[in-house]
Amino acid sequence: MTFNDELNLFLKARYPIIYINTIEEDRVEYVIRKNIKTNLKRSIYSWDFVDGYTNNPNNQGFGKRNPLQALELVEKLNPETPAIFLLKDFNRFLNDLSISRKLRNLSRILKLQPKTIIIIGSELNIPRELQDLITVLQFQLPTEEEIIKELQRLTQSLQIDVDIKLFENLTRSCQGLSLERIRRVLSKIIATYKTINENSISILLSEKKQIISQTEILEYWSVNEKFDGLGGLKNLKEWLKKRQTAFSSQAINYGLPTPRGLLLIGIQGTGKSLTAKAIANDWKLPLLKLDVGKLFGGIVGESESRLRQMISVSEAISPCILWIDEIDKAFNNSDNKGDSGTSNRVLGTFISWLSEKTKPVFVIATANSIDSLPLEIIRKGRFDEVFFLDLPQKSEREEIFQIHLKQFRPNTWDQFNYSELAQLTEYFSGAEIRQTIIEAMYQAFYEKREFTTNDIRNAINELIPLARIENAQMLKLKNWATSGKIRLASTKDIFLN
Repeated sequence: MTFNDELNLFLKARYPIIYINTIEEDRVEYVIRKNIKTNLKRSIYSWDFVDGYTNNPNNQGFGKRNPLQALELVEKLNPETPAIFLLKDFNRFLNDLSISRKLRNLSRILKLQPKTIIIIGSELNIPRELQDLITVLQFQLPTEEEIIKELQRLTQSLQIDVDIKLFENLTRSCQGLSLERIRRVLSKIIATYKTINENSISILLSEKKQIISQTEILEYWSVNEKFDGLGGLKNLKEWLKKRQTAFSSQAINYGLPTPRGLLLIGIQGTGKSLTAKAIANDWKLPLLKLDVGKLFGGIVGESESRLRQMISVSEAISPCILWIDEIDKAFNNSDNKGDSGTSNRVLGTFISWLSEKTKPVFVIATANSIDSLPLEIIRKGRFDEVFFLDLPQKSEREEIFQIHLKQFRPNTWDQFNYSELAQLTEYFSGAEIRQTIIEAMYQAFYEKREFTTNDIRNAINELIPLARIENAQMLKLKNWATSGKIRLASTKDIFLN
């Protein structure tokens, strides 16, 4: 059901108060006015706190800086006059006792008369006593069709020819932006390049970064990591390769369901975060990282509001990758006692969204421990697959050494003894292998010479791997992996040591 269809249904059913949650105040007012003029023939009275009522000469300025007086106009009008009252930013006054009481009194009148109050606000926060009276209606960001119409209008008015492929890329890049932002960023593009070309995409992406930065809980990550720089993990790489084009129009036409996401479990340093970055780069999708620390706010209801904001922004910018690092710490079973049920409510909303989302948001969650993860997250249907990233075996350790030494010494990388180094680094993670190379380089640099296999050997002897320190946790993860409840990211047997 479209926004107009839903709005018309509410108006005909005489819903007393409708709350439209949107940041596009001008656009929603234009859509409402056009819809009412075409379908319902009602008078529209528009109010804001600074200017009062503005579009009717008989009531010009009425209710200026007085929200209670603004509601009195509803009673003053002829009971038989069909009318809509657009109250902008009125959500900021709902917690006032006099406003709340007045709205409840008016609701009895509104049910009997062809009048409706429509509140337009960018934040959704309805007092408990009004929740039964107010109906929330979401006004979504522009659809692909609306973006296409706006781009066609702008390019034609500017007399700029844009080829089909570039136009499709522009349309995709504009998804998640309001019409006002689209107009503003295109003005910036014209001012910068005097035309619209491939360079325009980078400006559009920077505008999206600006939106994401304003959320405070999401961060836009620019990635350069590739699967070539990720050693081992053959099973995981093959699984991802089959889904590389899963967000394409061809996949949609084929009838493929949109991939939900991945849960990657393993001790620190096994490549979970690197995998998330490599996926975003390989699939050519924006990577958004959720700051789980900022998700849980101190004010009652703030955590749920931030989660809804995260979902709204990620879906608006989709297709994209949403990266939730160390999700076990966000929803720790032992840490959420005594928080008035906030963690459970946030978890419930999150897993419901995971199961029911239709927008192409691919969620990559990482975890270091299975003990802290709620069973609801691991259950089938939340993620497409759960992978265990074990410590690299000998052949994978050789590959990891080669990857990093090619990076640090592209001309002499083949002079190192990879077989010996791999043999010495049992229980080492990929991150710890890289650190041994860096330590060897520091030592050789201090002695003003080139580093060698022997320097790396010495660094290996001095480093105690995390798997040795947290052996019990490692064994627990491996036992769980061998139970068949989780897929292995690497093609190998797991040895319980």
